[in-house]
Amino acid sequence: MNPASTLVESLMPLTVLLPLLGAGAALVLAGRPTLQRVVSVGVLVAVVAISAFLVAGAADGPRVVTLGSWPAPLGITLVADQLSTIMLLTSMTVTLLVLLYAIGQGTSDDDSRTPVSIFHPTYLVLTAGVANAFLSGDLFNLYVGFEVLLMASYVLLTLGGTRSRVRAGLTYVVVNVLSSLVFLIGIALVYAAVGTLNLAQISTRMATVPPGVQLAIHLVLLTAFGIKAAVFPLSAWLPDSYPTAAAPVTAVFAGLLTKVGVYSIIRTQTLLFPDDVVTRDILMVAALATMVIGALGAIAQEDIKRVLSFTLVSHIGYMIFGVALATPAGVGAAIFYVVHHITVQATLFCVAGLVERVGGSTSMTRLAGLAAASPVLAVLYFVPAVNLGGIPPLSGFIGKLGLVEAGVQDGSVLAWLLVGGAVLTSLLTLYAMAKVWVLAFWRPVDQLPAGEPADDDEGRYPQLIGSGRPRPGASGAGSAAYSGDFLGAPSALTSRRLPVALPRVMTAATAGLVAAGLAITVLAGPLYTLTDRAGTDLVARTPYISAVFAQTVDHRVTR
Repeated sequence: MNPASTLVESLMPLTVLLPLLGAGAALVLAGRPTLQRVVSVGVLVAVVAISAFLVAGAADGPRVVTLGSWPAPLGITLVADQLSTIMLLTSMTVTLLVLLYAIGQGTSDDDSRTPVSIFHPTYLVLTAGVANAFLSGDLFNLYVGFEVLLMASYVLLTLGGTRSRVRAGLTYVVVNVLSSLVFLIGIALVYAAVGTLNLAQISTRMATVPPGVQLAIHLVLLTAFGIKAAVFPLSAWLPDSYPTAAAPVTAVFAGLLTKVGVYSIIRTQTLLFPDDVVTRDILMVAALATMVIGALGAIAQEDIKRVLSFTLVSHIGYMIFGVALATPAGVGAAIFYVVHHITVQATLFCVAGLVERVGGSTSMTRLAGLAAASPVLAVLYFVPAVNLGGIPPLSGFIGKLGLVEAGVQDGSVLAWLLVGGAVLTSLLTLYAMAKVWVLAFWRPVDQLPAGEPADDDEGRYPQLIGSGRPRPGASGAGSAAYSGDFLGAPSALTSRRLPVALPRVMTAATAGLVAAGLAITVLAGPLYTLTDRAGTDLVARTPYISAVFAQTVDHRVTR
């Protein structure tokens, strides 16, 4: 065997194992926050490096590891193909930068006075779950990855203990427990139908299953993944859950959690059910509704976090659009758009956290003059906002153009409707982003409506009132009381005329995310070539199946 291939396969399990070991170490170091940060950052730096190596290693074909020396399909199989490695590298890079943002927020707010030691181990467990889901080569291990990341997300969503977070957390828990139950039912149906849960072996046996049973199984799995990916009409939970969480938590949720659902749809749609025309049409309709309704919801919001939550839902539709086309061009463009969206959406939620520090709120009815108060913040918002809106030559435009071209090549009525919906959604997204810019950044302070109550005056964060400690980065008459809880929220500023200094680490991490988004634009040529090749391999199926069964007798591939 090639030594490079052996090294790739040896490193693959470490993307899951290192975060779990790091979580244990961080938990042991709960009373030593500095060491906790060192462990967390060190683990994620190592995982990002390994992920980059896996991307290079998978360029010549999928790499497969069966744990415990059990041959496929008996052992737990990890598969690093171009789709999984691209997703892994993107998500781990964003996770690292968001962690630095969280550390900067905690340092600026003196989190030594707040018991948030559980954040780091939980964050690393979340990372392990995401990595396991992307690399999983069997359906049950994919389910385990989902459950690991969801259990960690339950904790992260409710850290801080505010009423709004607990309420949103309950909604989030109920919805995701329901989706996990549906997923488990789908797993049982698959095993009953084909007698295996190995993805490669399922794909070779599914052709022998009656069409009606295939359709039933596929619809059950799509329902489970559609809830997790927030595909309309299964997306109503997201806009009410994400805005209440702390900025770092919301950023990593927006960047990762829904994309694991999208990844699962891509994997099962291309590998297990490549010829299911019925579900393709269903996905096309769902993609169109997700794009347009999500964008309409975004322009109707008055809170920046809710605007971003609805745009998050809306742009899931673009990814489903490409998957539903089921062509190499469509799937490749969808993968490129996933990479773009993970980065840009996480960036915008980090910016929203900085906006809350400068303006004391994310409600556009209470914000004005942010461009004058913090020109750096204005730039950090403007670049990813126009990128999300699809302004050329940025990566958002490139991804949307690829999807539109794939839709035109398809030529069906539904494909043309999706092309029109994609263009309309892009315009509506640009309008929503421009609305935030005009009201929060450009509007003079003296044009603010008089008598607007602060968020905390409405009882949204009652436990933060009256802490008596000055808000970090502000002083004098313009400062507001602040709790110091890095997972809390600042009170509204009594005066928005005074400039407020941005915390350096938070600003640097956000700038790093902006730079990553711009790097996708600069490297769009080779990246698009890579995602296009990934789309071709996914539609062909043969490279994945052959790699898994390369050393077994059962090497038959059926279409």
